[in-house]
Amino acid sequence: MGADIAERWPDLVDAYYRPADEILGIPLTDLCRHGPQEALRETAVTQPAIFVTSMAALDVLRRRGVRPDVVAGHSLGEYAALTAAGVLEWTDALRLVRYRGELMAAVNERVPGAMLAVMGLDLAVVEELCARVAEETGQVVEVANDNEPAQAVVSGEAAAVARLGHAATEAGARKVVPLGVGAPFHCALMRSVEADFADALAAVDFRDPVVPVVSSVTGEPIRDARDAVGCLRRQLAGRVEWTGAVRRMVRDGVSRCVEVGPGKVLAGLCRRISPELEIHTTGDAVRLDRACEALTAPSEDGATAKRTEECAA
Repeated sequence: MGADIAERWPDLVDAYYRPADEILGIPLTDLCRHGPQEALRETAVTQPAIFVTSMAALDVLRRRGVRPDVVAGHSLGEYAALTAAGVLEWTDALRLVRYRGELMAAVNERVPGAMLAVMGLDLAVVEELCARVAEETGQVVEVANDNEPAQAVVSGEAAAVARLGHAATEAGARKVVPLGVGAPFHCALMRSVEADFADALAAVDFRDPVVPVVSSVTGEPIRDARDAVGCLRRQLAGRVEWTGAVRRMVRDGVSRCVEVGPGKVLAGLCRRISPELEIHTTGDAVRLDRACEALTAPSEDGATAKRTEECAA
């Protein structure tokens, strides 16, 4: 994860990966470069690895002159977005990300959970199916992510989520995909750790955004430092309103987006939410170079093209 970016810009290792090793007390640099995959799948490792790789990509964008007009982040990506907006120091955000992952993993140890993506059904239909299965089983199963108009992710106790998958298939879902995650994120099971995480948030210095931030918890702009803290607390058990967040940015005039960090899942979601968007990804050194070149190219009138960046993981 991020290995070729670190190879292309080796100073990023000392700027981000090595400090992360010391902060976290784990060999994150080596894990990102060499794996094994099983270790990277552990929630308490996956989330810091994604965050640090996002910080490295963001650093390259900045040094190449790319500046965002607005930022947003999907779930974990909200920490990268808040860092890009000046709300958090990256080291504080990293500590929060690690603790968040540990709390989520602890919930999964107490109540084994699961998540799966449902494709091809309206959100309202998936919500109805969740309510029915929850009533039938007495277990938690909820919509965790509104990812795009034809894709919702459900989360909850493992048996209930499996049953929801069968119900969705019977209801005509085009595809049902179990997700290889380490905990049932963004559902009521996470409420048991909200107070612990609130204490961690209270110990960190939050500042007002210097760049507009659209929250994936509310789908609306984050007004100030206090609002940012509230969104991160609610995020643990709250739904990811990604469709709403992207639509809000488009209504506000966004026409170009950059997915900052590993992968290109969000690029696909954004295209399906608003096909007119110009999308760039930065998951490897080649894509990162291409994004920088496209976003800093002069327009026909000689001015640098408007740059709109979506910070996400």
